[in-house]
Amino acid sequence: MLLPVPLSSPCLLIFCSLLHNAGCIQLPILPCSPGRESAWGTLICFSETRSFLSLPMKQDSRMAGNSVNLPHATRRRSTLAFKFLIPFVLVLSVSVIAVTQYFQSISYFLRPLWDTPPKPFSRIPHYYAPNMSMDQLCQLHGWGILSFPRRVFDAVLFSNELDILEIRYHELFPYVDRFVILEANATFTGIPKSLTFFENLNRFAFASSKIVYDMLPIGDLDPDSRRMPFLVEAGHRRALNNLLKRSGIAVGDVLIMADADEIPSPETVQLLKWCDGIPPIMHLELKNYMYSFEFHVDQNSWRTTAHVFTERTKYQHSRQTDLMLADAGWHCSFCFREIKEFAFKMKAYSHADRVKHDIFLNPDRIQRVICNGDNIFDMLPEEYTFSDLFKKMGRIPRSASAVHLPSYLIRNADSYRFLLPGGCLRPG
Repeated sequence: MLLPVPLSSPCLLIFCSLLHNAGCIQLPILPCSPGRESAWGTLICFSETRSFLSLPMKQDSRMAGNSVNLPHATRRRSTLAFKFLIPFVLVLSVSVIAVTQYFQSISYFLRPLWDTPPKPFSRIPHYYAPNMSMDQLCQLHGWGILSFPRRVFDAVLFSNELDILEIRYHELFPYVDRFVILEANATFTGIPKSLTFFENLNRFAFASSKIVYDMLPIGDLDPDSRRMPFLVEAGHRRALNNLLKRSGIAVGDVLIMADADEIPSPETVQLLKWCDGIPPIMHLELKNYMYSFEFHVDQNSWRTTAHVFTERTKYQHSRQTDLMLADAGWHCSFCFREIKEFAFKMKAYSHADRVKHDIFLNPDRIQRVICNGDNIFDMLPEEYTFSDLFKKMGRIPRSASAVHLPSYLIRNADSYRFLLPGGCLRPG
């Protein structure tokens, strides 16, 4: 009796071929049409509709002539080979499945072996104390003092970070001369979205005289663009450059380039306004938070930059210099009021490919992740050394401190309880 087995099982094909070559089993060639016999020397025949590997389950009398009488020693060696091959094929099969299903986790875990860490930043010490004059503070940094303050322009791309943006604008309003903001009607992954900022202009009426706003219309994205959201994001940043040209910015002004949830501190902006001799470009080191200011991840948010504007200055969100001003503000990622906002961002931003399963978007799971301080994408930390990797594995430690946070947040704590220690529960 012959058992047809589809060749879609490559491990089984290799397994049977190895057993055949080891002499453990005999696989006679079935009659096939001329020229269609497989080079494997096993029972592989090709029909017009399907490929089969035929295994002899029980040898009948017609095949008796093909039997081979093996000596005892040969049979023993064959048995040993058979016992060795079974675990080998099982391990091979499990390994293939594991690599396929968990490639990203394996890659992140082994990152210290295959990736090179970026060059360390040269940190500029940051000095501040209440009731000190700007002359004193600038001198502590090794800088002079200007006769008149520079103008400061704050430029962001906006998606749906409404509460964090409101805190940002209130916190920086006394120090920033222009808030430049660009909003699109679709996400980096091509999902249509409402114009959240435009629809909530009343919440920003206090800053209307300083806001330079524009909307970027985006039509239906082609499939290639949906698969390359970073290219779409780059297009948004080019559009923001065009908006900056219309904002009235001039050579010598300071331009802060950041995402909406990356907030420079007022003390930092004051240095940028008043100090003479600041670097033409420097990154701002921000305290890194996740979900709220209860979960402090590290000090390693560095993408925000401050530029003394020139005609060649372009909006970017990548490394542009080795200089970085220490302890210059806050980055609160995924700091939303409602569960639906978390799910939207997970599908909308450039790393949307991290949503591997639909269960990731389940509201109960998202709520559990927020309150536990787990990784919302169930990923390992992105670190370059095993010591840093092991240090950050697991849940983010809780903090009970609400000291040295944006002052507007603390003064309006009742409105933003979800961003403070003990406020992890979200509606929706």
